[in-house]
Amino acid sequence: MTSESLLETLRVFMAERDWQQFHSPENLAKSISIEAAELLECFQWNSDGDREEVAGELADVLTYALLLADKLDLDPERIIRAKLERTAQKYPVEKAKGRSTKYDRL
Repeated sequence: MTSESLLETLRVFMAERDWQQFHSPENLAKSISIEAAELLECFQWNSDGDREEVAGELADVLTYALLLADKLDLDPERIIRAKLERTAQKYPVEKAKGRSTKYDRL
């Protein structure tokens, strides 16, 4: 999902600016939430959103998420696949397809 070169690029970018000192797991989690709110703001008055603004805010969310995974020594692809497996158990296709009902009400 995420190439090692992208993660290495992020690591170098942060190291060049000595920003790792600010990247505690707590601060990175806060940053994800803040940037996600800014992403949502792109759709505040227009359900289409400006594609360029959306791309910029989404990049911020993904960057902080990757930095948090790296800080916690978590492999993004592995944790996403594991979560999908758990979610598939809660939402079997035959019950959930085309429905937005919460798993405990299927």
